[in-house]
Amino acid sequence: MHRLKTRPQFQATMAGGTVSRTAHFALHRLALHTPAASTGPDCSHTAQQPQALFALPAGMPAGPWLGAMAPKRWARRAVTRNAIKRQIYAVAGEHEARLPHAAHVVRLRAAFDRKQFVSASSDALKAAVRAELQQLFARAAKDTS
Repeated sequence: MHRLKTRPQFQATMAGGTVSRTAHFALHRLALHTPAASTGPDCSHTAQQPQALFALPAGMPAGPWLGAMAPKRWARRAVTRNAIKRQIYAVAGEHEARLPHAAHVVRLRAAFDRKQFVSASSDALKAAVRAELQQLFARAAKDTS
């Protein structure tokens, strides 16, 4: 699985549309085409522009791309944001085989209750995040099949 790194990659993926939602997360997807399918006289320059953001060096295997967003607005503490991002990448790694060749962004879209999860990196918070991410990826996999 490849990771999104640049702002244009995140922006292009989020413009692709929302595939799945849960109470706290949204999954955005931008379908990517194989290089052989995107060449030829039928392809316009604008159709190839997002593809150029996700070009791989020769010899690298194609596969899904993933980015994680945990804004300060919804997770004030850095330790919480980092724990959520680690959970996103871990759960996505488990579902990698079911993800299509596309760019994906998992975005935190609501805060977890600080009254219920007092510690910023508690096991209870990690378990809740993991369970919700499993649900998010299961819904997305159901939509692609």
